[in-house]
Amino acid sequence: MKPTIVLVHGAFADAASWGPVTRTLLDQGYTVLVPPVFNRSLSGDSEYIRRYVEQVDGPVLLAGHSYGGAVITVAGVAENVVGLVYVSGYALKEGESLGELQGGFPDSDLAANLVYTPYTLPDGTDGTDVSVKIDAFPAVFAAGVEPAVAEVLAVSQRPLSAIAFGEAASVAAWQSRPAWGIVSSADHTINPDVERFGYQRAGLRSVVEIDAPHLVMQTHPAAVAKVITDAIDELG
Repeated sequence: MKPTIVLVHGAFADAASWGPVTRTLLDQGYTVLVPPVFNRSLSGDSEYIRRYVEQVDGPVLLAGHSYGGAVITVAGVAENVVGLVYVSGYALKEGESLGELQGGFPDSDLAANLVYTPYTLPDGTDGTDVSVKIDAFPAVFAAGVEPAVAEVLAVSQRPLSAIAFGEAASVAAWQSRPAWGIVSSADHTINPDVERFGYQRAGLRSVVEIDAPHLVMQTHPAAVAKVITDAIDELG
């Protein structure tokens, strides 16, 4: 039985960011699901995806983009997950936060182009939403994407709560699941060396470097889909 492919989006994006890859995989006959990630906290987002995956009948291959990589790192311990694919993502170790992993490397262009907006947490206290400056979004986050599309993505981005940056991963699923990775070597959102370091440390089975921006799923959907389907083939 071929695994169901569950595509997990990252910060400043939504499920539509996977659109071209989703279309490619569906056309190839794969079963694909692309759930929402609420971008409220690493623990909460990971728990939601874990519960979502556990309700899928049969094996699941999880693919996570950007912050979605951190989410699948934790959610991937669901019993029916058979493998992980990191796409321009964070492969955290147990007990490590996004901020800690990024802090060991020079900032990307993203750091200087963030917007901080207060919102109310469920307990009534203030939280902070983090998003990308709309005018900087095309160059920093969506370089290589058709300008008209990048403009739409910029004004419809899903922010990430600042809570998620400092929250440590409670587990690292790559310790018990085979994993594969894609590095976007022209990434201006995550320093590509952050991606490379995390993947090397996790001992991924293979890592493909693509001369692509952060939204590699938009600019190189066939290449991304191939990494995912090659992983399925390797799993047998």
